[in-house]
Amino acid sequence: MLLAVDIGNSRIKYAVFEKNTLLELFASEKFLVREEIRKILFLYPDISVVMVSSVRELTKNDFSGINKNIEIRFVTHDSDFPFVNKYKTPKTLGIDRMILASGASLKYPNQNKLIIDAGTAITYDFIDEKNNYFGGAISAGINLRYKALNDYTAKLPLLQKTEDDFFLGITTSESIHSGVINGVLFEIEGFINRLRNRCDNFIIILTGGDTDFLAKRLKNTIFANRNFLLESLNDLYQFQK
Repeated sequence: MLLAVDIGNSRIKYAVFEKNTLLELFASEKFLVREEIRKILFLYPDISVVMVSSVRELTKNDFSGINKNIEIRFVTHDSDFPFVNKYKTPKTLGIDRMILASGASLKYPNQNKLIIDAGTAITYDFIDEKNNYFGGAISAGINLRYKALNDYTAKLPLLQKTEDDFFLGITTSESIHSGVINGVLFEIEGFINRLRNRCDNFIIILTGGDTDFLAKRLKNTIFANRNFLLESLNDLYQFQK
C-alpha cells in the first residue's frame, strides 16, 4: 500500500493507493505534514511506502519520527522517468511538472499530450506521442491574479472567484471578475488552439485546484482530473519499481 504526498504552494494533499486503486484523499496545511501522515498511517497500517512530490527542498529529516519501517521516497531530478526530457534547463524543471509528465506518458503512451495544471500558478506541459517532453508555459493562477490586482493598485478590491458569469462588467468588481476569469479562459483556449494547429492526435489533461471551476467553462474537449498528480505519483512508483 502506498501513500502519495503532494506538497504544493498552498496546501499538502495525500492519497492512499492499493496498487492502482485510490482509496482515500486527505489534505492539510504545510506545517502539519508529519502529524497528518501519522494519522493516515494509523488508519492504513499496511502502508509501506510514502512517495513525496514537493515544490520545495525536503530531506528525510522533515519526516523523522513517523515510522522507521516506512520507506520515504522523494521524487528528484535524478529519479527515473518514463519520458525523454528535452527541456533546455532540465534541472530547473519543476518536480511537479515532471511527475505530471510521467503520469501522462504512462497513461497515454502513443498520443500527444498537453497537461494544464491550474493551481497557484497555471502550468502547461507538452509531451509528444513518443514521450518526448518539450516544455510549455507558466502563468499566474486565478487567485494570484486577483491578489496581484489588489496588491499592486491603489484602490482595486481583493475579490474571490465567483460562479457568476461576467463579460462586460458594469461595476469595478464585475470588471475585475471578467478580466481575471475570462483572461484565464482565453489564455487556456488560445494555448490549446495554437497547439492544435501544430499537431493532432493529442489529449488535453486539466488538473489542479481550479479544475472543476474551469472545466465547465472551457469549449475544448478535455480530460479533467484534479487528482492527476497524486495518481501520477502512484504510477511513477509502479514504473520505478
